[in-house]
Amino acid sequence: QEYLEFRKERSRMLLSRRNQLLLEFSFWNEPLPRRGPNIYELRTYKLKPGTMIEWGNNWARAIKYRQENQEAVGGFFSQIGELYVVHHLWAYRDLQSREETRNAAWRKRGWDENVYYTVPLIRTMESRIMIPLKISPLQ
Repeated sequence: QEYLEFRKERSRMLLSRRNQLLLEFSFWNEPLPRRGPNIYELRTYKLKPGTMIEWGNNWARAIKYRQENQEAVGGFFSQIGELYVVHHLWAYRDLQSREETRNAAWRKRGWDENVYYTVPLIRTMESRIMIPLKISPLQ
């Protein structure tokens, strides 16, 4: 009942909707339930057509730079819907730990090379900070 009321209320606020079918990159961790509290960053990259394999090859090597703090939650790419779209989901304790973790990656030899090779593949990128609902397995 509560969910149905939520859906009804949500429909009054919804201006647009977009659906995608995503597949997981094989080199990322499988998203698993997490204890919190955490915030999540969803980074979305719209790539130039024809660059998905190059993106995946670079990130297969680069993901090791972002594993130390267990912040890598999942990496996905679009299969149906808008194509050449990549989503990276990262977990952090708070915005301060996000900043520290991202800065630490830049101090690792090789991270800058990954950025150098992947940035030219991007048409647009977006970052969203999300706070999980109590019912989410990602806390």
